[in-house]
Amino acid sequence: MQILMALITGLLFGLGLILSGMTNPAKVTGFLDLAGHWDPSLAFVMGGAIGVALVAFRVAGKRTSSLLGAPMRLPAAGLIDRRLVLGSLAFGVGWGLAGYCPGPALASLASGGSKPLIFAAAMLAGMAIFEVLERARARRRAGA
Repeated sequence: MQILMALITGLLFGLGLILSGMTNPAKVTGFLDLAGHWDPSLAFVMGGAIGVALVAFRVAGKRTSSLLGAPMRLPAAGLIDRRLVLGSLAFGVGWGLAGYCPGPALASLASGGSKPLIFAAAMLAGMAIFEVLERARARRRAGA
């Protein structure tokens, strides 16, 4: 049942990204172009998503288990450190240059075309490089 719910949730998320225009890089870069021809429409998409998430997290925070009976594991507030700031900056630069962030890029794969495929491949390569560097860092710490 959890796999079915994950599939339904993923499909709903992807459909929402497509309907809202988040899979259109031109719309996204237009939103990020504050000094040029700014397109504020994605602000409404983000505002709607934040509103829904606020309600969902409030309700979820009062529960000990999910609707399917799994233990509730909500993220805890974390430290804002150098790695978080640098990662956020890298994410923002990538989003601004490509017009894609991970979710919309994956949803865009369904439309075909080379741009989302190239972006997704580069994203996976970046994740793999990060994982290799993290494992090397962990080995150095364990050996020190």
